[in-house]
Amino acid sequence: MTAFLKLESLSKAFGAVKVADELSYELARGEALGIIGPNGAGKTSMFNLVTGTLSANSGKVFFDGQDVTGMSAARRCRAGMARSFQVPQPFSGMTVFENAMIAATQAAGQRGHEAERLCLEVLDQTELLSKANTLAGSLTLLERKRLELTRALCAKPKLLMLDEIAGGLTEAECNSLVGTIRDIHASGVTIIWIEHVVHALLAVVDRLIVIDFGRKIAEGEPAAIMQSPEVQEIYLGIEADA
Repeated sequence: MTAFLKLESLSKAFGAVKVADELSYELARGEALGIIGPNGAGKTSMFNLVTGTLSANSGKVFFDGQDVTGMSAARRCRAGMARSFQVPQPFSGMTVFENAMIAATQAAGQRGHEAERLCLEVLDQTELLSKANTLAGSLTLLERKRLELTRALCAKPKLLMLDEIAGGLTEAECNSLVGTIRDIHASGVTIIWIEHVVHALLAVVDRLIVIDFGRKIAEGEPAAIMQSPEVQEIYLGIEADA
């Protein structure tokens, strides 16, 4: 079966610094994949390479049956890729609904009542419907995270890429957001999720990949990966012989 997303020996360097080093993996349609690794491991750079905001030095990206390596970020978005960013940066002077409409019209190509209907459905799904007429600049951190998720979903993604969306939240806020992400995945959306809040990640994903210095160092079932001495040493700072 053809992989829904496939990275084939993807490499990128800035001088002597490698942010992707022969990175390869596959993702099945409908899967939820978690990506972990220490700060500076190349996780966000990998997202940038997949979405086309960063060009690879070598290697290929295949998505939904197409070689998208030479495609612009805009074309990849229209093909069905959408992502959130570590630091939410909504249009703070616009309402939550207006922020959603920008994604629906510009990324998903929706117009008029169709765009409005999509935005209202997504705002309901992300628990922001009651905030639709609120200025984005006045939202709490959790609400800004939910708006980041809303804008990605209003692009009607086949592949949703989440970059540390749980970072900075309280335990209760994190659990609330995890419930929303779990529901999104259950609706059939394929997900790749980069996260440092590991317990949040493990509540959703089917498989984990560990990246360090742009290299894939481990891949497999989440519980087994987290018990790996190499992963504990590199990611958690626990010495392998401890």
